[in-house]
Amino acid sequence: MSVINLETLNSSAAKRIGPFFDEILGSYREKMHSVYVTGTAITDDFDDSISDVNSIFVLKEMDLRFLELLAPLGKTYGKKRVAAPLIMTPAYIQSSLDVFPIEFLNFKLIHETVFGEDVFENIEISRFDLRHHCERELKVKLIWLRQGYLDAMGDRKLLTEGFVNSITGYIPLFRAIITLLGKKPPAIQSEVITALSEAAHINTDVFTQVLKEKHDKIKLSIEELNTMFEDYYEATEKIGTIVDEIKI
Repeated sequence: MSVINLETLNSSAAKRIGPFFDEILGSYREKMHSVYVTGTAITDDFDDSISDVNSIFVLKEMDLRFLELLAPLGKTYGKKRVAAPLIMTPAYIQSSLDVFPIEFLNFKLIHETVFGEDVFENIEISRFDLRHHCERELKVKLIWLRQGYLDAMGDRKLLTEGFVNSITGYIPLFRAIITLLGKKPPAIQSEVITALSEAAHINTDVFTQVLKEKHDKIKLSIEELNTMFEDYYEATEKIGTIVDEIKI
């Protein structure tokens, strides 16, 4: 089977990653189970100036020689903002659903199969594992927020970068929480934040503000950043309490 058309991808993303797929499959087709594009390249969140194109290669069996094939391509395609792909096998996926339920839920929700049989469409994520993972991630984020704030030492640039870089990691977590609350999570990031607010009945304005800061590169004063930190931390705490109270 050849690579199917990439019409569901953002056109710029397809132009970037299409040659990459062709090059890999040209020399490794027989041992490849399937290939996927994930993330913003298949949503309206894709920003050609900052977004990477993310992919997953699923091998029939793990073969470290495949890494030797990929490694020399990293520099060339990295300049085109094609991220290093995740590499898995069907067996690895099935044995890892309980360890990385948030990640695999998001792969299931947001992926496009460009070669082979879709292994993500019908995977089953345990609600127990998902709730436990969400609880752990929220506690880790609270630690990170405290330490990141201290490490920034009042530096406006460092605080801004910390918030902007963190919001990307919140979105997959929010999709998982929305799922636990019995709703279908959206693909678009801003809609995920709104859907969480509606499903959990909490104010998520601070996350919307950070997402806007990421895209619009808004410059905030140190006073505004300190207020944002307080709101960000308190909102994360409230979400943690909600997750703790979810009955499985």
